[in-house]
Amino acid sequence: MRDGTLESLGLAEAPRDHPLRYPGAWPPDSALLDGDRLLPLDRLVHEDRVPVLAVGSNASPGQLRHKMAEFGITSPIPMVRARVSGVDIGVSAHVSRMGYVSASPFHAPDAVRELFVIWLDTEQLAVVDASEGVPLPNGNYGRALLPAPEVRVELPDGVTLPAVHAYVNRHGVLHDGTGAPRTHPGQRELLTELLVGSARLRELFGVTPEEFVARARADHRLCEAGTRLFADEKRVAASGLERYVTVQQAGSPGTGSSLPPPLM
Repeated sequence: MRDGTLESLGLAEAPRDHPLRYPGAWPPDSALLDGDRLLPLDRLVHEDRVPVLAVGSNASPGQLRHKMAEFGITSPIPMVRARVSGVDIGVSAHVSRMGYVSASPFHAPDAVRELFVIWLDTEQLAVVDASEGVPLPNGNYGRALLPAPEVRVELPDGVTLPAVHAYVNRHGVLHDGTGAPRTHPGQRELLTELLVGSARLRELFGVTPEEFVARARADHRLCEAGTRLFADEKRVAASGLERYVTVQQAGSPGTGSSLPPPLM
């Protein structure tokens, strides 16, 4: 990774500002996100930080930068590209107020993916926890600690992490029609498929991905109705990772309990 601004590298856009491009552009390789620049990493493991597996927009430098900037946090974030076995990228069973249907991991023993591990310090972890709704009793995500060997995270130097944190959707994930979790194909394709498959969803959100985004971003109650509809139409399956979600107590480190509620 050469030194460069996110703008020059094509990584500056945040999916929250461009929902149909969710999950946003990911870096081609491991790097240090430092403000609006990506810099070379001096090491892959950061013992003083928490490793978090990014399966959606948390691997987008533009999105991460936006989340941190909201709370005035400027400290760098190491982003390490890793070979991950045991999970795949599913579709969250909720409609986000950002206007998209986001990603969530699900248990997939035979899956192998190239994903990013972001190493977060205490303040950064609190911000990302808050953005995912972890501290809230009705938040969309819980933070899970996924252990090896059930989930194997191998870094580029061959080191395997003993465990990694991940955000698991509390609503479950959407299935593929057979009851098995479906994979996330990208936002425009996903919304097109979901709208074609449900007349009730079209009544709520319109007939095109653009209409879906515009209506979702304008009305949080509509997002809640869409989330309920997924369950009512029996589109939801368990991710298989629920047992690893840790209970986040108010005021405990890393929960973000002192931060305002997120726009989920």
